[in-house]
Amino acid sequence: MKLFYAPGVCSLSPHIVACEAGINLGLQKVNLKTHELENGDDFTRISPKGYVPALQLEGGEVLTEGPAIVQFLAEQKPDAQLAPPVGTLAHYRLLEWLNFLSAEVHKLFKPLFWHGTEEEQEGSRVRLIRWFDYIEGQLDKDYLMGDGFTVADAYLYVLSRWLKHQQFDMPRWPRLQAFQKRMEERPAVQRALQEESLEPV
Repeated sequence: MKLFYAPGVCSLSPHIVACEAGINLGLQKVNLKTHELENGDDFTRISPKGYVPALQLEGGEVLTEGPAIVQFLAEQKPDAQLAPPVGTLAHYRLLEWLNFLSAEVHKLFKPLFWHGTEEEQEGSRVRLIRWFDYIEGQLDKDYLMGDGFTVADAYLYVLSRWLKHQQFDMPRWPRLQAFQKRMEERPAVQRALQEESLEPV
C-alpha cells in the first residue's frame, strides 16, 4: 500500500497509525500547492480531491479521508488494538472522537494556514481555544479513550502540533502538553516523525 502525504499535515495521523500497526507503507510525498508528486506526476490523477491523505490499496483502489483511512489500517491488524471492536460502545466512542476532531477542530485551522481574513482567523482562534479547553478536560487519563492508545490519539497529536506552529499559549493546556510528550515517547511516533523529517513539539 502507498500513503500519499505531505510532511506534518493531517496525513501524519495515518502514518503514525501504520507504524503502530506494523504496516509498512510506501510513502509518496505530495506538493500541496502544485498537486505534483516528487517524480512530477499529477496527484489529482490518483485522488481527484487533490489533498492528502490518500491510501492506495494493493489492488489499486484509493481510499481518502483520514478518519476512514486510520480505521481501515486499524482493522488490518486487530491484534494491535488500535481501535475497539466494531459493534461495541467503545467503537462508537472512537467514531465520536474522530468525527469531532475532523468536523469541529480540524476545519478551524484552515483560515490560519490558508490566508483567511483577519476576522476569520480571529474567529478560528477563539473557537480553537474553546475546543482545546474541552479536550484538556477530557485528558484526565493517558489517552482519549483511557489508558490505551487508539487511532484518535494520532489525530489529536497532529492537530495539537499545529497549535504551537500558530503560536497558541500552550501552557494553558498542561494535560495536552503531557499527552504530546507521551505520544513522542512512542517508537511509532518517533519513526513517523523521522520519516517525514519533522521535529518533536
